[in-house]
Amino acid sequence: MAVSDRTGAAPAAAQPPAPTTVAMALATVSLVLTLGALGFQYIGHIPPCEMCHWQRWPHIAAIVVGLGAGFLAKRTAAASGWAPAIAWTAVALVAFAGGLGAYHAGVEWHWWPGPQACTGSAFRYAGGALDLKAPVVMCDIAAWRLLGLSLAGYNALISFAAAALGARLLLDRRQP
Repeated sequence: MAVSDRTGAAPAAAQPPAPTTVAMALATVSLVLTLGALGFQYIGHIPPCEMCHWQRWPHIAAIVVGLGAGFLAKRTAAASGWAPAIAWTAVALVAFAGGLGAYHAGVEWHWWPGPQACTGSAFRYAGGALDLKAPVVMCDIAAWRLLGLSLAGYNALISFAAAALGARLLLDRRQP
């Protein structure tokens, strides 16, 4: 039985947020994850490996797409028609970042091989010559873990959860 307000009318069903709101929320999640990674890098002195950098690029793109295009769509009526496409692009970018995080976590757990440039016995070459003094941050060694998960694992979990929630909200808007 539905609870009614003082007028006796049943409350209206809550509408899912607008696509621009979903896009901007996903961009905010990506911004928080990127700032967190930078915090670990510059404040925690945990240098990122090559695969860590890979995970940042889709988040940066989601920030640009979600916030930039989201603000544009909210400000101009003509751009609001693009709002669902913008939101789905943000969902895809955040999910892609999560996929890269899952791949990286699997490399750290040695479930599958990672790129040769930063796993195993990787060396850096400077100007075509072997540089044994160049620092190499190994992709297959987690620099930090909490409850057994590395930063890549947390990126995967948070990104997949945010993308799934965003997709669910966008699909709920399409329901009559």
